Amino acid sequence: MERSFIETAADSHFPIQNLPYGVFRPKSGGSPRVGVAIGDCVLDLSVLELAGFFEDTSLAGRKVFGQSSLNAFMALGRPVWREARARIQQLLSDEEPALRDNDALRAEAIRLQSEVEMLLPAQIGDYTDFYASKDHATNVGIMFRGKENALMPNWVNLPVGYHGRASSVVVSGTDVRRPLGQMKRPDEVRPTFGPCRQLDFELEVGWLIGPGNEPGEPIPIDRAEEHIFGLVLVNDWSARDIQAWEYQPLGPFLAKNFATSISPWVVPLEALEPFRVQGPPQDPEPLPYLRQTGAGSFDIQLAVDLQGGQMAEPQRICTSNFRYLYWSMAQQIAHHTVGGCNLRPGDLLASGTVSGAEKSSRGCLLELTWRGAEPLQLGDGEQRVWLEDGDKVTMSGWCQGDGYRIGFGSVTGRVLPARREK
Repeated sequence: MERSFIETAADSHFPIQNLPYGVFRPKSGGSPRVGVAIGDCVLDLSVLELAGFFEDTSLAGRKVFGQSSLNAFMALGRPVWREARARIQQLLSDEEPALRDNDALRAEAIRLQSEVEMLLPAQIGDYTDFYASKDHATNVGIMFRGKENALMPNWVNLPVGYHGRASSVVVSGTDVRRPLGQMKRPDEVRPTFGPCRQLDFELEVGWLIGPGNEPGEPIPIDRAEEHIFGLVLVNDWSARDIQAWEYQPLGPFLAKNFATSISPWVVPLEALEPFRVQGPPQDPEPLPYLRQTGAGSFDIQLAVDLQGGQMAEPQRICTSNFRYLYWSMAQQIAHHTVGGCNLRPGDLLASGTVSGAEKSSRGCLLELTWRGAEPLQLGDGEQRVWLEDGDKVTMSGWCQGDGYRIGFGSVTGRVLPARREK
């Protein structure tokens, strides 16, 4: 197994087999730049770029790593990504002396992750949120429409989604303020205005688009993955009571546009290849433009921890897996573009809540508490139906290899009280 001269523990999310990309700024000062995570460290790619380590590759003269986003690099496409990744792995190998034995270069290019501030990895132009988990859609449908009408007729024929708000996508660690909005209970004649009472998290996985497509030119299913730069964890915060009142007939609005949190490290699709698996069987067979050959999913273990403001330790409340998704990333991209929509570098697409068949794998409080009927029992005698002020939600994800992990790190967010009404 390939090893780096930078020591990484067996349970580290960031061995040399991973090398996720991110944008960071040294806490000691300096401008944002692109790096990769390796063990507990960050390798500053802008330093290697200026030192000429990419001049004999397709990146020669491009200067894509001294920037405040990954967009310029993502736009270059898979052959260039693959070439850059091979060079970075070579430089970090325990058998390569160029960086390992150059003390001055190492001091400049390698920093502890604790010494940097992680920033949003991309300038996100557009954000699309899907509804790709059959277990999640079925559970929600049962709660709101009953077992006989749990899934709408279109759900098993196309990847359902909506266009979200890119301006409120925030990086992990950003506090999230409880939103204000209109709500109407069934026994109320008129809606009321105030802080959301049913604040929820949603365990999701997202992917950032590299090269896009021209307007009017769909991306075919067999080429869709060529447009995926890498994956991140997503917490798509949700105001359930606001959503219940506003969503008909056009879907989510204020209930979703106040915040979406993503993890700072973008795991390359190439790092996930050893963990490629088949998704669930699809019945009925999708229409031709959605038919995918080969395995279209990945064995990514997912978890959610919740820590209340008065709790000494976080408590794990959900374990799920990306492979549970009914619609694959390629199918979602093919459907997104089949009508002529053009994707662009930096666009974020997300899976929707990732839930499995078991209760413990339900990826949101709406399902875990069955809309409040089954409160979640936590440590220190606390329980939850919905998120309370001061609650901290941490999502993590990883693929388990033989003696190593390909991890995403985590995405965290703490709930702040709503702003005072004026």
